[in-house]
Amino acid sequence: MSNSVVETEEHQALRAAVAALGQRYGREYLARTAREGRHPEELWADAAKLGYLGVNLPEEYGGGGGGITELSIVLEELGAAGCPLLMMVVSPAICGTVIARFGTEPQKRAWLPGLADGTRTMAFGITEPDAGSNSHRITTTARRDGDAWVLTGRKVFISGVDIADATLIVGRTEDAGTGRLKPCLFIVPRETPGFSRSVIEMELQAAEKQFELVLDDVRLPADALVGGGPSHTGGVGGEDVGLLQLFAGLNPERIMTAAFAIGMGRYALAKAVDYAKTRQVWKEPIGAHQAIAHPLAQSHIELELARLMMRKAALLYDAGDDMGAGEAANMAKYAAAEACVRAVDQSVHTLGGNGLTREYGLASLITASRVARIAPVSREMILNFVSHQTLGLPKSY
Repeated sequence: MSNSVVETEEHQALRAAVAALGQRYGREYLARTAREGRHPEELWADAAKLGYLGVNLPEEYGGGGGGITELSIVLEELGAAGCPLLMMVVSPAICGTVIARFGTEPQKRAWLPGLADGTRTMAFGITEPDAGSNSHRITTTARRDGDAWVLTGRKVFISGVDIADATLIVGRTEDAGTGRLKPCLFIVPRETPGFSRSVIEMELQAAEKQFELVLDDVRLPADALVGGGPSHTGGVGGEDVGLLQLFAGLNPERIMTAAFAIGMGRYALAKAVDYAKTRQVWKEPIGAHQAIAHPLAQSHIELELARLMMRKAALLYDAGDDMGAGEAANMAKYAAAEACVRAVDQSVHTLGGNGLTREYGLASLITASRVARIAPVSREMILNFVSHQTLGLPKSY
């Protein structure tokens, strides 16, 4: 799949090593954990022990010193083996990145080593019932009360809150100078009084549950504000870099969602190709017929193209080009989601009735593949972004 011109020897070695780990677990392991209502703790622990979960985090805090490029390789290869870890998108990619870039020294020391070695996880709470894609409508607010913060609001579709030690909550606070509300990020430990969660029943077969969160006058110490502290009074840091912090986390989220989708698409395609090589109805295997072969070839091309854009996005992000990475990350997420949905559909179609059986494990991907089209941002909002930001067309929203 790779060559040394496009990818370094180190990256190829990382791919091979993660693929070997993934093969030891596979799709049946992940499906079993979901059926049993538990999390893939064994795979998470093994991936952590091998240094894969924190490969993007700074070495001085126990990470691998790499970037989103390396982390996306890990998730893609686990996905291609049929056992992607969804919390990788959230814990090391979003939360780890935000804390590594903007956290205070005590926050980095408190969280990054645990996020890197897998002993601690963090969820990410941005989506709200009435805000959706419009983050300017976020109504979760944070107000000062002496040295403390008090948070009030609701969040929906927040992954893995039940296993996360804390959730990185996106709220808004009043600017002391202008009176306008501006974004800010808070670390909210799971058992904080007033912080409650309820499961949202999903049609997805996934180990990671989705939650609605309620923050009912949740009282937090001053140092819960990412980048802020007890002596924080504004200026460069804390409240004033909330928007930067937010986008620092959202670009890796899009890149990792692309990796998730590409891995899933590759897994489904490999199953269909194997089947098409051996399934014989007339005189030769069904893969000899162009009606079967061409759509599978097309899916392979689309996945490879999406993967190239994902690499570009990761490269730009790791190089510190947040603007360039924003455009590329959106494009990569869009391309990967579309390629994944088509690959899964074509793979199920190739297997016919077998594509809908539990034995072959593709049917559940029909629903799962749609997730990348919807989250963390819909394909329509990405088209809005590209038409407005890239093409310079008038804004309609």
